Amino acid sequence: MKICIFGAGAIGGYMAVMLKRGGVDVSLVARGPHLAAIKANGLKVVFKDKELSAEMPATNDPRELGHQDYVIIALKSHQAWESVDQLKPLLGPNTSVVTAQNGVPWWYFYGLDEKFADLRLRSVDPGNRQWNTIGPQRVIGATVYPATEITEPGVIKHIYGDQFGLGEPNRQPSERLTAFADALTAGGLRPRLYDDIRDDIWIKLWGNLCFNPLSALTHATLDIVATDPGTRTVAKNMMLEAQQIGQHFGAHFRVDVERRINGAAGVGAHRTSMLQDLDKGRPLEIDALLTAVQEMGHLANVKTPYIDTVLALVQQMGRSHGVYPTFPEEVRTPEAVTA
Repeated sequence: MKICIFGAGAIGGYMAVMLKRGGVDVSLVARGPHLAAIKANGLKVVFKDKELSAEMPATNDPRELGHQDYVIIALKSHQAWESVDQLKPLLGPNTSVVTAQNGVPWWYFYGLDEKFADLRLRSVDPGNRQWNTIGPQRVIGATVYPATEITEPGVIKHIYGDQFGLGEPNRQPSERLTAFADALTAGGLRPRLYDDIRDDIWIKLWGNLCFNPLSALTHATLDIVATDPGTRTVAKNMMLEAQQIGQHFGAHFRVDVERRINGAAGVGAHRTSMLQDLDKGRPLEIDALLTAVQEMGHLANVKTPYIDTVLALVQQMGRSHGVYPTFPEEVRTPEAVTA
């Protein structure tokens, strides 16, 4: 089995080492000092009680790697959109693409019932670039739960977690899904297969769409955002609006709002990814977490006053810091279109 990790950062690099450990032929697409370190010394994952190292082909030019059985896109949503043309040399006739991003995926409406089938969300795929280049039929949906970070080029620190949600967008079992899950298991990771991966996407998104922007706006850690009466109320109302939208399109929520918020509070003094990106001057992942939910709300005729307000605030904050928008203005539009 040949698997290419497209975007071998903290999560992608962690997956690469674990998959290599399980016997997979792994290659990496990376860049900068991280790529140079991988080429020179291999890739290392540091756990609390052990270290794992692996050597594997790494490049910034996918043309060197050829067609793959699976490509795991381990980039943020806007980065994946920007890089989609680079992906082409990796895609053979039977290549599957695992989308390991947070937020609403560009393929969300592929495989849904006829009423909603093949709607396109421009907030996460302006110009349908990923839909047309990758093709939704290639996709295996994924949710990512481990927390990792790059401590120095070529070295990844594992903080917690080893679980990944997986599922076919068309909600049908498949040999390719089973084979990929088996590869993760062989490497010591824990895949969980879902009849509809969208249900798990919503459970993770449910927290990200409120805790990330509220944390970035207030500079408070997750435990404070989830327990302070004011921010907890805002988060809860954003989640209730999102739940109406998800359920309109057929999603099922296996936990209630209070339990989801309490679970986030239990994580402790965690700095959300959006707060970390803001502090480091990196582009903010706003559209996949918030704008797409607002866009889906328009399609579902669900009013979203709390989401609208927080989205407006975090967008303006991003503009003030020069880290938003992440897509060119000429391709941005709030409207979704059908195929």
